[in-house]
Amino acid sequence: MRLTIVGGTGLIGSQVVRQLTELGHDAVPAAPSTGVDLITGAGLAEALEGAEVVVNLTNSPTFDDKSPDFFRTTMTNLLDAGAKAGVRHQVILSIVGVDRVPELVYYRAKTLQEELLREGPTPYSIVRATQFFEFVDAVMSWSSDDETVRLPATPVQPIAAADVVAAIVDVAVGAPLRGIREIAGPDRFTLDELGRVTLAARQDARTVVTDASAGMFAAVPGDVLVPGPDARLAATRYRDWLREDA
Repeated sequence: MRLTIVGGTGLIGSQVVRQLTELGHDAVPAAPSTGVDLITGAGLAEALEGAEVVVNLTNSPTFDDKSPDFFRTTMTNLLDAGAKAGVRHQVILSIVGVDRVPELVYYRAKTLQEELLREGPTPYSIVRATQFFEFVDAVMSWSSDDETVRLPATPVQPIAAADVVAAIVDVAVGAPLRGIREIAGPDRFTLDELGRVTLAARQDARTVVTDASAGMFAAVPGDVLVPGPDARLAATRYRDWLREDA
């Protein structure tokens, strides 16, 4: 099977390309470095030539008011080019709870991306993942200094990037879901607890202060970032991943 992986040189995309190739598929990475510009459409027709499946793993370069325009333009261009190329399955990676946090402009932008895909001409699959293990450091950096890390007690159920890759590959080579599949890690934390676990594992002496107003996830209500009962839970536990990462 020939698959075009848009964003195929990034954290998730490069691993998706590798796994698909190891399974015997023809996985073609498409990114600015390979001559593909989703904003202008340059190189897109060539990248999709002969592709049965498109996996869209691109991300907005910013989380601000520019992100809706990014997802509107790129999703529209990709759907149009895919229809012309005869693509039979479009897959995107999204976020668990994305349509339940209208306070965050980036989440509204990702919800728009999902809506465009559902309304498009091609059978589709949406994989919604929880927050990646690999992004915990970035989340902590938003509201930290030399002595403290301020985090809200937002419930989360993070997942390893490698498990996200496996889930995307599984969906990409299967029949279109024509709906949403949620994926998450096996363990639930509050975000402040996750910060304490992370600092302790790294022997970081900073203190985590629970602050309901700290960081982007302070705007998230209740437990909307944790998956529903039908989610597929990966095997990798965060504490085990931290030990291996160290």
